[in-house]
Amino acid sequence: MPGFVPRHISVFPSPQELGSSLAQLVAQRAAESGGRFSLGLSGGSLVRILSQELPAAAAHSGPAAPARWVLAFCDERLVPVEDPESTYGAYKTHLLSKISIPEKQVVIINPSLPVEEAASDYAEKLKEAFQGENMPVFDLLILGIGPDGHTCSLFPDHPLLQEKEKIVASISDSPKPPPERITLTLPVLNAARTVVFVATGESKAAILKRILEGDEENPLPAALVQPHTGKLHWFLDESAAKELTVPFEKHSIL
Repeated sequence: MPGFVPRHISVFPSPQELGSSLAQLVAQRAAESGGRFSLGLSGGSLVRILSQELPAAAAHSGPAAPARWVLAFCDERLVPVEDPESTYGAYKTHLLSKISIPEKQVVIINPSLPVEEAASDYAEKLKEAFQGENMPVFDLLILGIGPDGHTCSLFPDHPLLQEKEKIVASISDSPKPPPERITLTLPVLNAARTVVFVATGESKAAILKRILEGDEENPLPAALVQPHTGKLHWFLDESAAKELTVPFEKHSIL
C-alpha cells in the first residue's frame, strides 16, 4: 500500500457547484504562483465543467493572467485533433477559445507519430516547457477517475503502474478505446504541488469507496497518486460520494 498522504475531500450538491469551486481553486493556485503557472488537464466530463466555469474565474485575476500559464494534458488519445476523442481538440473548441493562453505555451502531442515516438516527443516538449527539468513539477494537476479506478491512461494491473523512469509513457493496449494513448506516469503525478481528483455521478460511488476507504494489497491506479510533498484534494458531487463513511467537508449550494 502506498504511503498515506493527507487528503482533503470536498463534497458538493451538484456538478455545477463543484465546477465553480474547482475553477476558483485553479485561479487561486495561479495567483499564488506569482508568475508562471503550470496546469495539467484531463479529458472526459472535465472538459465541460472547466469550459463552463474557468474563463470567468480566470478573468478575476486580470485578463493578462492566463498569458503566464503553461497548459499540458495528463493523457491523450492518439487521434487527430479534429477527432471527437481528442482531449486537446475538445479543450481547443470549448475552453481555449475563451481564455488567452499563448499557443506556444499549450503542450500537445503530435498525433501523426507512432505511439511510442509520440510519447518521447511529448516528454521532450514537457522538458522544454519546464525549462529543462527532468521531472516536471506541475503547480496543479486535475485528474479524472474511471469506474474501474483508472486515472490518466493508467489502468488497473497494467505494467505502466511500475514505470519509474519515464515521465511520459505510451500505451497501445488500452482496455478503453481508443487503444493507443500517451499518459503522464505516476512519478510525474506524485511530483505535483497540488493534485485534484474530480468525480461526479453515482457510477463512481463504489470505486471511490474502494479508493478512499480501502486498504488493498494491490491498490487501484488512482489510489497510487500520493504526492510526495504536494497537496491532494478530492472534489466529488453527492451522488459520487454516497457510499463514503470517511470524514469529508460538505458544501452547501452557493
